[in-house]
Amino acid sequence: MKAEKTATITADRVGIRFDLAASELFGITRSAAATYTDSGALTLNGKRCKKNTPVREGDVLTFAEPDPVKPEAEPEDIPVRIIYEDDYLAVVDKPKGMVVHPAPGNYSGTLVSALLYQMEGRLSGINGVERPGIVHRIDKDTSGLLIIAKNDEAHIGLAGQIKEHTFTRRYEGVVVGRPKEDSGSVCKTVGRNPKDRKKMAVNVKDGREARTDYELIEAYRGFSLMKFTLYTGRTHQIRVHMSSIGHPLMGDTVYGAGNTAFEKKHADILQGQCLHARYIGFVHPKTGEYMEFDGGRPAYFDRIIALLKENYR
Repeated sequence: MKAEKTATITADRVGIRFDLAASELFGITRSAAATYTDSGALTLNGKRCKKNTPVREGDVLTFAEPDPVKPEAEPEDIPVRIIYEDDYLAVVDKPKGMVVHPAPGNYSGTLVSALLYQMEGRLSGINGVERPGIVHRIDKDTSGLLIIAKNDEAHIGLAGQIKEHTFTRRYEGVVVGRPKEDSGSVCKTVGRNPKDRKKMAVNVKDGREARTDYELIEAYRGFSLMKFTLYTGRTHQIRVHMSSIGHPLMGDTVYGAGNTAFEKKHADILQGQCLHARYIGFVHPKTGEYMEFDGGRPAYFDRIIALLKENYR
């Protein structure tokens, strides 16, 4: 175990939650502080406490940071396209069909395994051994750009931008049909579907605020190429939002698509929803410079567009 760290609460932090105080004083994320509080690695005046306990002036916080545990993910020589890289972060292009981090049924072949091989340990440890460097994620069958943190300082700065909704994320996708308006916003809360916990749903109890802007790029017979801008990053947000207005993502059998003749004929190309995280933008956590990247479209997406232009004009 690493050497213990201690910090004393001053007047300016009186009354805030224990996990928030620990996050600020020890330079860790609030979610990590909550996890360490539950495990007993973070204590208040030498005793375990609840993460929402308000702190008082003079309270002593102790952080007995545990030694790193061998990650469940093993480095694997899997090619992943790196769009940009420096000492603090990297922007990578996740291919369709790749899971971001290990989970039951997907312990190998993940993006984390590829990063562990390519970056040889140069990843932040904030999210633990299963998700080193992972600041945000996209679905298995959604392709596109992700930002990876290479140290904890970068991770904290980037995670803060996501929390404050200042992180630019724009997608392209093909939906079934054509929305009545060529541009608009879907503002509906998103949460777990009470009838199927593997799916998300809109306007459910305990759903969280979510906003997706959409804009038509090109229309075909029965389908539309769209651009989406995320202001929040809820699980399956674009997929469930577009389904909720009657225009699910092409190939997304989970949320109501997959039944047209085109989708059935080209299911081998689609292999899930036709959705790509093409653009990403953020303020560099070290330099303060705004950076934005365009990853282009993957081959499967270009093939679908070509087929639509050829047959569904």
